[in-house]
Amino acid sequence: MIHAVLIFNTSGIPRLTKFYTPLHQSSQTVVQKIFSLISVRPAGLCNFLDAPELEAFLGPKDDSNERWRVVYRNYATLYFVFVVDGAESELGILDLIQVFVEALDRSFENVCELDLVFHFDEVHHILAEIIQGGLVLETNVEEINLSVKSALKARKDSFVSSHPLALGSGGSRNGGLQTHLNWLTDRLTGVSGR
Repeated sequence: MIHAVLIFNTSGIPRLTKFYTPLHQSSQTVVQKIFSLISVRPAGLCNFLDAPELEAFLGPKDDSNERWRVVYRNYATLYFVFVVDGAESELGILDLIQVFVEALDRSFENVCELDLVFHFDEVHHILAEIIQGGLVLETNVEEINLSVKSALKARKDSFVSSHPLALGSGGSRNGGLQTHLNWLTDRLTGVSGR
């Protein structure tokens, strides 16, 4: 099971934190601990490590031989980190990180740290398309991208239909496209709304 998905920059500032397991301490403390484990590792080492230190934060595992594992990948100035248990394959999680990054790249066209800051709701939506409740739902980047685009279109359509001053809303004389001036003129002259 996947217990946490974290994204933080090389300074340790979290840009996304999603926990699928209840925490015994604050999320900031967990992020700092994981950052301290990862940031000191040389680039030549493998991208996963056992982390018995996390038992204080996430609780002990039922099986005494099983440990928490941290699987991470560094892309430019961002660390993508998954905290998993022994039921997950480390190489499978590295592939899942790649799928997540590709889905972000398709949504933001070469994702950067600022995209994660200013579009955090869309980042959480992409993650929710991939993982729910700590279990992997979808790994096909095309399907993820299609779902994200359809949700974005539905959100835009909802905004347009609920805001009469929004450009592109229907119900006007000029073929369905209404500008602010047309809407105001119609209201003042009493042409529409009766």
